[in-house]
Amino acid sequence: MKANIVLLPGDGIGPEVITAARQTLEAIARLFDHQFAFSEYLIGGCSIDTFGTALTDEALEACKAADAVLLGAVGGPKWDDPAAAVRPEQGLLALRKGLGVFANLRPVKVYPSLISASPLKPEKLQGVDLVVVRELTGGLYFGQPKGRSRTADGRERAVDTLEYDEDEIERIVRMAFQLARSRRQKVTSVDKANVLESSRLWRQVAERVAREFPEVTLEHMLVDTAAMRLVSNPAGFDVIVTENMFGDILTDEAAVLSGSMGVLPSASLGSGGPGLYEPIHGSAPDIAGKGIANPVGTILSAAFLLRYSLKLEEEARQLEAAVEKAIDMGQTTVDLGGTCTTSQVTDAIIQHLSH
Repeated sequence: MKANIVLLPGDGIGPEVITAARQTLEAIARLFDHQFAFSEYLIGGCSIDTFGTALTDEALEACKAADAVLLGAVGGPKWDDPAAAVRPEQGLLALRKGLGVFANLRPVKVYPSLISASPLKPEKLQGVDLVVVRELTGGLYFGQPKGRSRTADGRERAVDTLEYDEDEIERIVRMAFQLARSRRQKVTSVDKANVLESSRLWRQVAERVAREFPEVTLEHMLVDTAAMRLVSNPAGFDVIVTENMFGDILTDEAAVLSGSMGVLPSASLGSGGPGLYEPIHGSAPDIAGKGIANPVGTILSAAFLLRYSLKLEEEARQLEAAVEKAIDMGQTTVDLGGTCTTSQVTDAIIQHLSH
């Protein structure tokens, strides 16, 4: 198989973990006789420094023309000025919007050998295997009007608008039900329907979609209750579907279950065109360049790339199995209690791939 993959390393540890993921994809290509062509573009802070924008038109067009896009991380203290007109995160939002990827899948799986790395009691983590399906192109992050102004008496005022239409809700909820049908057949729709009109619409649409999937159980849960349940009874969840900001917050909370944000991948998918794959961790500028960044989340994101964009299920499974074997053997970075460098973890995973 031939595939064109765009790499967006970004800022901080992004280039290090993207290098690791590329090496594993190249190993997969050798083992299965595929041809993967890679091209690389700037995004985030490094793009602002070079071009004055967080994502150039050239980079976006290359991503649109690709079979898949693999992203590292964006941002860092250097660009962390709330008053700045151009911010690294704008590149990521523009990329998601430009690719039309409206669903962000973030699985949370607890590896038995990493239970001790989580701050939760081991008994709370037994059987945890959930997926958060986060709506990605609507809600507070994109709603209009948005901006800052001054009142007549000189006080500053800021406005963000939480906005959804029923079509946006329907497509993300339907994707969650389709996913649940092949899992444990339970969807938890998270909202704030006791306060927000947008959540009441969300709940109404979820009920309508649920009628198409009689074999799947639907439960509604307020976002504050969901935040509590994620740490008190995480094994009770199968598929969680929620709006943009709630999903952003809840997935970072859920990362605690696995012991480290460094092991969690994500896939951002739309109804057509290339998918966008990235680890859920940030740019971690405090460890950038030290060779100790955990590459697992990015490598597992590459496995998602193989599965969802290239339809190479066997290759994806083998890569995931190689990652799990490395973790089971203690071949991990310091955040998971190991002593390996980024490149040593990558080499170990590639070694397990070829045996």
